[in-house]
Amino acid sequence: MKILLLMSSVPDTTSKINFKDNNTKFDEAGIQFVINPHDEFALTKAMQIKEKHGGELVVLNVGSAKTEPVIRKVLAIGADRAVRIDLDPEDSYSTAVQIADYIKKNDEFDLIFAGKESIDYNGGMVHGMVAEMTGKHFVNAVIGLEIKDGGKLEIAREIEGGKEIIETTMPVIIGGQKGLVKEEELRIPNMRGIMMARKKPLEVIPPVDAEVRVKIEKFEKPPVKGSIKLIDKDNLDELIDLLHNEAKVI
Repeated sequence: MKILLLMSSVPDTTSKINFKDNNTKFDEAGIQFVINPHDEFALTKAMQIKEKHGGELVVLNVGSAKTEPVIRKVLAIGADRAVRIDLDPEDSYSTAVQIADYIKKNDEFDLIFAGKESIDYNGGMVHGMVAEMTGKHFVNAVIGLEIKDGGKLEIAREIEGGKEIIETTMPVIIGGQKGLVKEEELRIPNMRGIMMARKKPLEVIPPVDAEVRVKIEKFEKPPVKGSIKLIDKDNLDELIDLLHNEAKVI
């Protein structure tokens, strides 16, 4: 079985986010980049399938050389080889074009995993666009996947108020999320994996021409939270007065 993981490199969730150039660009100074958390669930599921059924796991990233430390971490966790398309992503469409072009030229993958979205821009569009461009089945918000006899897939996906169980066949693109595997099953690199990752192939290929259809005009942080006033639990009159005359919510 051949498995492809679409991996994003994103700022660590504990990073302090700032912008520069009059709030038109993200300031990467002092930022630690990590594997997109949704991709981690997809990676672990891909590893489990590979270990059970055999085959090869390839990681694909669209990004500049600065993403290579994160790619090497995925290799250390257990991916067999990596491919980096040498382009700084600018929007979902142009990124999807790069990925779709690679898949068309290497149309040998049974399963293509991705996180349901990246946690930096939260677009959640790339994998769906890739499915349309390549003509492959696509299931998003996946929280469970089992390979049945005959190569059929039983997939559980999250929907509003519950979950939906569907059946499909390979090849298919899977948008994974928390629940695809248990959190305690998430893989972390060990020393042996880190040493082996140095010898695993990381191929860098040039991008293809693609139209950028979305341009970021400006970033804006959410408003700073106001000060908090603590009221004694027995002083309801003061609470009502503040809500009425100061907060003006009643």
